[in-house]
Amino acid sequence: MELAGELAALIVRINARPRERLSAWLIQDDDGQPLGTFALRSRFDKARRLAGVDFQFRDIRAKAATETGDLAHSQKLLGHRNREMTEHYMRQRIGERVSPLR
Repeated sequence: MELAGELAALIVRINARPRERLSAWLIQDDDGQPLGTFALRSRFDKARRLAGVDFQFRDIRAKAATETGDLAHSQKLLGHRNREMTEHYMRQRIGERVSPLR
């Protein structure tokens, strides 16, 4: 995966945060250990609730595939061997596509 643009800037910001312990984990707890499934899930649920939105974490995969606008790029992004599986993930969009605020 290419680290460029906003993703690269985000990783720089995450790595610049003060930490009690240093480790190789990008997302870690105060002891330098990676966040487990429950910790990630509870934080995701809290953020979703505070944002007032209703979607599942797995929906992000389909959104990423759909937003590329290019089936071949989506196929590479999702790591699919065949086109049919990628088409399964891509969503038929209803409504106008808008850009994010940032």
